[in-house]
Amino acid sequence: MMIWTTRFSRKKAVCAVVLLGIVMAALIVLAGRMSEEAPAAPQLTTNEERVAYLQSLGWEVTPEPLETLQFLLPDQLVEPYLTYNDLQKAQGFDLTSCCGKQVSRYTYAVTNYPGRTEGVQLNLYICEDAPVAGDILCPGENGFQETLTYPQAADGQKT
Repeated sequence: MMIWTTRFSRKKAVCAVVLLGIVMAALIVLAGRMSEEAPAAPQLTTNEERVAYLQSLGWEVTPEPLETLQFLLPDQLVEPYLTYNDLQKAQGFDLTSCCGKQVSRYTYAVTNYPGRTEGVQLNLYICEDAPVAGDILCPGENGFQETLTYPQAADGQKT
């Protein structure tokens, strides 16, 4: 058996307690930051899940897609993907995570676009069962292309 003894003055004891408190505070702060992970992207494996996701954003769409398309995203984004990705970044998506991967595009008819009763479509891009991009568009004269964010009225309420 080994016995170890040491002398602690009050000054050393106070320093040890303060140092231990600083270490504990740093660990608590680091643990809090690690738990603040980004929310996981929803898994959209079925058409019902995709429609429910779009409804959660405020959109009413036809129950079945007008068109379904699968394509391979290039290993590196070039035009027109770069410009399109700027639109996606504005709404929290980023296509660069899917470079070189298979992407599916589902196009739905929008039935509740403010001020337009028909002709508005919604594209939802899915990679590995997660949404990676999307847009609202109206082709033709006076057409537009926007993010998936539902338009807000002047008073901040959904229109």
